[in-house]
Amino acid sequence: MLFSLPEIRRLPDHDRIICEFDMALRTVFASARSQRKTPGSDMPETVVDESERHHVAALMRVNHVGEVCAQALYQGQSMSSHDPSLAAELKQAANEETEHLAWTEERIRQLGGRKSLLNPFWYGGALAIGILAGRFGDAWNLGFLAETERQVESHLDGHLQRIAPHDTKSSAILQQMKEDEVKHAHTALRLGGRQLPSVVKSAMRVAAKVMTTIAHRV
Repeated sequence: MLFSLPEIRRLPDHDRIICEFDMALRTVFASARSQRKTPGSDMPETVVDESERHHVAALMRVNHVGEVCAQALYQGQSMSSHDPSLAAELKQAANEETEHLAWTEERIRQLGGRKSLLNPFWYGGALAIGILAGRFGDAWNLGFLAETERQVESHLDGHLQRIAPHDTKSSAILQQMKEDEVKHAHTALRLGGRQLPSVVKSAMRVAAKVMTTIAHRV
């Protein structure tokens, strides 16, 4: 039986731990599902060259890792937040990130690629960061979320430029993901997110660069 984040928060501690662990296992090892139709699913496949398929699959693997991390961040932030309404907002954003997880996984499969072998590691690290962010209070928690989404938006812009114009299936997925990330960032700021110090933003960019470089290969 699956529980929503607000329902999980009302469970006894030992049951809550089990549910949180179950969410982690599903994110890392199970195939995600999407309520929305996969963007570009009705478009013809145009990536036929083997080297291009390898290139796009690697980019999609990086994006899939980003969505694995997003799930962990939202989970960690909701676990450490004391505001039920904020937890509900995080749940809604997490649902959309789950769809991104499903879309990128499907595209990787179509291209004959594979997901990152380090997904458990990525998830664990992002979960710890999410819990830590939540410990600083909801305003900083939301500020961290907004900055994360802004950096993901920039990252997706870069991938859109690296994909060939004829690859409309991949572009449609990345474009919809970008629109969702922009919405999440605006929501976080609307709810009271604070601007992070420049040094924190820079550290986040460095960490993201390390992750994307490794995930592109492994």
